Amino acid sequence: MGPIVLFDGVCNFCNGAVNWIIRHDPTKKFHFAPLQSEKGEDLQAKFAIPDDVDSIILIEGDKAYMHSTAGLRVAKHLGGPWSLGYAAIIVPAFIRDWAYKLFARNRYRLFGRQDACMLPTPDVRERFL
Repeated sequence: MGPIVLFDGVCNFCNGAVNWIIRHDPTKKFHFAPLQSEKGEDLQAKFAIPDDVDSIILIEGDKAYMHSTAGLRVAKHLGGPWSLGYAAIIVPAFIRDWAYKLFARNRYRLFGRQDACMLPTPDVRERFL
């Protein structure tokens, strides 16, 4: 199985990000699981991801990436022009993560939230764990 993206299933922005990844991943390498799902909770426990990390997390092999590094690694995997975004990895993580966490803290206020996790459409359901 390829990389797994864990995401906040009730966050409108996170759901939009997952849909964006799906649209830009023609090789279907990414799989997805909401953090609120049983599989998401299992992976969060397996990789010792702190409970206060509730935005996008990328799991590759035996390593979990969080905050800005997760987003940059997703861009790198998508290839094409999106992979150019990975160049931002040269910015020190404490600066990238500060900006990322600031946005993450305000994402519900800016984009809203749902009462329940999104349901994947039948054409992408097999990519959800």
